Amino acid sequence: MSIHGRLFLGFATALGACAALMVAIIYVGMRFLPTYDFSRTVIVPETVLPASSAPASEPLQPAEVGPVRGGGSDHLASISSKEDVWDTVLLVSAGGVLLVMTLGLGTGWLLSRRLLAPLHSISEAAAKAADGNLTERIRARGPEDELKQLADTFDTMLTRLERSFSAHQRFAANASHELLTPLATTRAALQVAADAPTGEELAELTSLLQETNERNISVVRALLDLAAADHAPFDPDPVDLADLVERAAADRAGQAQSSGVRLTVDTEPGCEVMGNATLLRQLILNLLDNALTHNVPEAGVVHLAVVQNEATVVVEVENTGPYVEPAVVDRLFEPFYRARSRVGSDRSGHGLGLAIVRSIAASHHGTATATGNPAGGLTLRIELPKSPDGP
Repeated sequence: MSIHGRLFLGFATALGACAALMVAIIYVGMRFLPTYDFSRTVIVPETVLPASSAPASEPLQPAEVGPVRGGGSDHLASISSKEDVWDTVLLVSAGGVLLVMTLGLGTGWLLSRRLLAPLHSISEAAAKAADGNLTERIRARGPEDELKQLADTFDTMLTRLERSFSAHQRFAANASHELLTPLATTRAALQVAADAPTGEELAELTSLLQETNERNISVVRALLDLAAADHAPFDPDPVDLADLVERAAADRAGQAQSSGVRLTVDTEPGCEVMGNATLLRQLILNLLDNALTHNVPEAGVVHLAVVQNEATVVVEVENTGPYVEPAVVDRLFEPFYRARSRVGSDRSGHGLGLAIVRSIAASHHGTATATGNPAGGLTLRIELPKSPDGP
């Protein structure tokens, strides 16, 4: 039986039980509680009779009268005894109960059908989602009751699933392309080597194969880092984020100098968070690598700051660079996504740096956001919960 049928049956059972109880209470109460005194005779006192109405020597006989009828109108039933009252009460109460049950069950049927209508829509949307269609939405209307909240929650779930599946499909396609390109290069080099090249050509092919192999290794390592950031459990320890940022900036000072980029650091003391120092160092290094790589050639600027407020510690990395469209900014954290195409870029990086940053931030119960600067470049902002034992 459907939930609509079970709800209606339960409502009908409860209504019938209440109706039967009401009839029993009325009948028992009217039968046993009052005291009824019905009489078919009326004794007329002598004082109300005229003197000439009867001889004084004859005794006065009681006059038998019938039941009194109001207004002389005829009734369907004549109540002349206590049994007549009981029968009338039982008949009227039973008829009223039947009328009330009919109206109540009809109203209950319509009301339950209306209330449970979102469940049918949810069931249909779930069936379509099971078949792979994640574009269907319920879009329930009506008051903000539990069923509408369930329908809205289901719509939100479908939206997130659709985005997640789309992101995974793009990830699989991009990862396949990222790994296939070096493999195709390796195959071409091996085919050239098979044609018995000279020693000079073999040396060039060896260098190309080594470079291609290193790129494959870097992509696989980045994928492992991304998986570790998403799923690797760790025991959180107090980490001084300001000290970690200063040491990471010192590690990238040489790279910044060789690229002609001025790197500045601004930190506050006591910026302590709970987390894994190795993962947080990887997060900061990825932020710096992204800011240094996607910058203007010569006279570029990267500013790294660590500040704290009441509840969080904020890491901001701001750089100069090409202008990034607002529609592109939200996709920068997707794995293998690049703001510039591989053909037009210098092919540096593998498009996993910011994806790893967001995964590490999420594993530390934080957030990672990006904002395009009006003059070009990005401002990357990481917010992490402040250590409860910190200052």
